[in-house]
Amino acid sequence: MVARVIVVGSVNVDLVVRAPRLPRPGETVSGGEFARHDGGKGGNQAIAAARLGAWTALIGALGDDDLGADARAALDAEGVITDALATVRDTPTGVALIVVDPAGENLIAVAPGANARLTPTLVAAALERLAVSATDVVLVGHEIPTPTAREALRRARGAGATTILNPAPAAGLDRGVLGLADVLTPNRGELAELAGAETRRTGRRDRGTDAPALMAAALVEPSSEGEGPRAILVSLGASGAILVRPGRPATELAAPSVDAVDATGAGDALNGALAAGLAAGHGLEHAAHRAVLAATRSTLRHGARAGLVTLGELDALVGGATQCGAPTPAAKMENA
Repeated sequence: MVARVIVVGSVNVDLVVRAPRLPRPGETVSGGEFARHDGGKGGNQAIAAARLGAWTALIGALGDDDLGADARAALDAEGVITDALATVRDTPTGVALIVVDPAGENLIAVAPGANARLTPTLVAAALERLAVSATDVVLVGHEIPTPTAREALRRARGAGATTILNPAPAAGLDRGVLGLADVLTPNRGELAELAGAETRRTGRRDRGTDAPALMAAALVEPSSEGEGPRAILVSLGASGAILVRPGRPATELAAPSVDAVDATGAGDALNGALAAGLAAGHGLEHAAHRAVLAATRSTLRHGARAGLVTLGELDALVGGATQCGAPTPAAKMENA
């Protein structure tokens, strides 16, 4: 069975300035270097999965401009199926403005453009054409309208597919959407926003990954507002990630120490690798371990896509990490 990943999400063009440091509000920092890259979380995640050997299709929207044509060509060149990538007339392609400091930290502002015109109807029709089924993994981002993300998850869940929701940004998501995800993949900040105000951290803010684990545990448990996701993989940057499932202790997934140069796209590398791993039949814990390694490796090169690994590269990383005592393959998703 061919491993199929269907990504529903955004396509942008990234305009990047590598600056001596990140500016504070109202401040201008000069002396940077400019570069243009193809990006958007949906596009990045689709390429991340495709490089790892998954048959990958992208459902999204581009503007009818030169940026859109270039973005489509870049996806085609990576082997991503773009038949379900709509072109919206009289609308610009999405653009992200990114500032990166020497340590690899970044600030990002996005003008969504055509991404905001991706409707639930367009997504429903695309999923029907692709004949989404129980053997597929559907990865949905949130740089598209919330009703569209909800419809994508609902349709995929109804077809029996494994669903992943990347809640970036987290604003506007509720239990009705989160409960449609088999795996939720926030970073620390997105998790805090989803879990509520700082006061809901139970007074344990000073215990490292313990506070994210507590917040994630609260989200996976059913509440009066509805069901939660079946699992949450929280990315913690250089610290790796934690995997939280109902009724189990949190699993810490350490990241190897590297000299990062650009964290832009690391979350996309993690999501794409997670989807590809699950589609290939890896258990959830092992797929998450592979995803952390892929995300860490991606920070060694500038740009959101330049550091995305191939299957051979990731297998080599996994082999080296396993020799150092990292997790070995876990049970299948249904038992994870």
